[in-house]
Amino acid sequence: MKTAIVTDSSAYLTAQQVKENDVIVVPITVIFGQETFLENIDIDDQLFHEKLQNSGLMPSTTQITLGQMQKVFDKLIAEKYDEVICIHLSSGITSFINNLTEYAKTIDEIHIIPFDSRMTSQGEANMVLLAAKLRREGKTGDEIVPYLERLRESTKVDFMVDNLSFLMRSGRITNRSAIMGNLLRIKPILDMNENGQIVVQSKERTRKRALKKVLENLHSDLDRAESDYRVSIIYGIDRELSSKWEETIKETFPSAIFESNQLGPVIMSHTGEEIVGVIWGKDWQKMEIEK
Repeated sequence: MKTAIVTDSSAYLTAQQVKENDVIVVPITVIFGQETFLENIDIDDQLFHEKLQNSGLMPSTTQITLGQMQKVFDKLIAEKYDEVICIHLSSGITSFINNLTEYAKTIDEIHIIPFDSRMTSQGEANMVLLAAKLRREGKTGDEIVPYLERLRESTKVDFMVDNLSFLMRSGRITNRSAIMGNLLRIKPILDMNENGQIVVQSKERTRKRALKKVLENLHSDLDRAESDYRVSIIYGIDRELSSKWEETIKETFPSAIFESNQLGPVIMSHTGEEIVGVIWGKDWQKMEIEK
């Protein structure tokens, strides 16, 4: 069985990870006015920052097209792949994965397995890396999916943004209490619910209190964890703040495995550049795999 793995650019895999794990990454499109840019191809963090500061325009994004996916499938079919696992951005943020699921039913030449990560960034990336690991161990797509579901179930995110207007404008936030958040200049902690939708979890007055709330949520999971956990610091442009969060969290949870993941133009189009957060879940490298 020849199995391919496809994801999108919002997983923010490094070039080395993509190469070593033989993953296909489909870029999402970022829009400034009448200009369109494919993430990590036509636009990077620096150009995004320049556009945001100098153009006077608010960025938006558009989901991957089925035409883009068909080109990927055509290539895989030509290369004699039997199946492809497609792990993508949360259906609570974009309708793409639902559209792909329906589209897959019309294709007979290759078995397409759409998988809703209900996450983004490192949460999505870890599912991709787990799928690649299991593929190397000889698992088929249908055998891999239950492990992805287990990892997804354990994966959570808390993040703080400086300004809720980005999320409100794009409709990515579900509870309208966000409006009051901006008026009070609070530091909201947001997370993603069981449907992968972004919701305001709590409203904190300061960054220090916001971090304290994140630590409380981490304690709730990690203190009772029966397996090793991996903790990822996600951030936009404020590396100094994210480093402070990382240092504090490492001191509090020394046994966890840590990594960092810098967000790119697609996610920052909806959150703003001033974002910092934490994604945590079972360590995909140490998950117990049935032989």
